Amino acid sequence: MTTATAVTPLTSQDADALVLAAQRAAEAAGVPVSVTVLDAGGHLLAFRRDDRAVLISGETSTRKAYTALQLGTPTADLVDAVQPGGLFHTLPTALDRPLLFIAGGLPIHRDGRLIGAIGVGGGAPEQDHGFAATAVESVL
Repeated sequence: MTTATAVTPLTSQDADALVLAAQRAAEAAGVPVSVTVLDAGGHLLAFRRDDRAVLISGETSTRKAYTALQLGTPTADLVDAVQPGGLFHTLPTALDRPLLFIAGGLPIHRDGRLIGAIGVGGGAPEQDHGFAATAVESVL
């Protein structure tokens, strides 16, 4: 019999720190962004949109986080999978909530377990990915 080890879930304090770190990275690059952090169940823990960011960046950051959470991998790694003939080519239409396969969504792990996800929207996809990665690396 194996004993399950408890993993500390993503807290609201973690989420707030992730949002702040991603926004600071984006501000340093002069890019207005929106940042979304979800817990392991897909519930919103934190969200912030720079007043200068386009409104759609909020939906974009949320969908990126949701996609990273649902598939457990960075959204940047999934771009080829949704191309015709790719592994997930029909997946976005098969789910209730549309997924977004553009860089900027990262799953968040602790002790090898998925505890949430972060999504950043507003910059170029590669920039958004970098902002999200910087936040995860600096906070967790």
